[in-house]
Amino acid sequence: MAGTDAAEATGGSDLAGLEAGLDALETPRARRRPLRETLLRSVLPPAVAVALVLAVWQLLVSAHVTDSYRLPAPSAVWHEVTEAWLRGTLFGYIWTSVSRGLSGFLLALLVGTPLGLLVARVRLVRAAVGPVLSGLQSLPSVAWVPPAVLWLGLNDSMMYAVILLGAVPSIANGLVSGVDQIPPLHLRAGRTLGATGLRGLRHVVLPAALPGYVAGLKQGWAFSWRSLMAAEIIASSPELGVGLGQLLENGRNTSSMPTVFFAILLILLVGIAVDLLVFSPLERHVLRSRGLLVKS
Repeated sequence: MAGTDAAEATGGSDLAGLEAGLDALETPRARRRPLRETLLRSVLPPAVAVALVLAVWQLLVSAHVTDSYRLPAPSAVWHEVTEAWLRGTLFGYIWTSVSRGLSGFLLALLVGTPLGLLVARVRLVRAAVGPVLSGLQSLPSVAWVPPAVLWLGLNDSMMYAVILLGAVPSIANGLVSGVDQIPPLHLRAGRTLGATGLRGLRHVVLPAALPGYVAGLKQGWAFSWRSLMAAEIIASSPELGVGLGQLLENGRNTSSMPTVFFAILLILLVGIAVDLLVFSPLERHVLRSRGLLVKS
């Protein structure tokens, strides 16, 4: 008996050692990336890309491929930037649009999340609402601007309505996609452990659906930003203030291509900044927490 117990103990320790070894293999090793490596891998590539674009742009201007009023020089656009900075209106343009975009996106988040859960978990609702959400997602957001103006008038409510109609379908469909990709075994295990109803949604469904949900949020922000720009370009009014879309429209009305390029540059910078500062880190965190992205 003593020999049998000793053998079982040895086998148990070997099995525990094997499991520990497998866990160590699956666990990514965290390594602090040196500053020089971070600069080379994260900062240098986009900086080189921007420098190449500016060089090609200046080359086209110097070659006189078209008239200067159609393709302004980078220096002319930079002059618009400095003028807006000196007048104190640069951050005003950005904040007017960013505040509307973020507020509208948060409203879309509050509406799209429960709607996505309802469509994903209730078969009858999916059959009735699912095709409508897909159709709304494919509808250009600019199409909602005329009816929104007629319904609500030229005000911020109209802007938020256009953002909601553009972003909610993407957020809801992203969550539906994430829920559909949950293995049924996880849901059954959750129900066995007592995670049913709202508790199951909070502790099982939403955490398991995070990758698809985050992808839907990222796409929802893109639709929010594009919807807002379309609304600001079409529905311009002094009461609404001057956002980036209004600035772009002002450049068109005055035939000022430097102003047009200036507005386009700011729209691009805001979109890139939100992606780099918010959604890309969130996406990496979710993927890394599931072992799908290893720290390098």
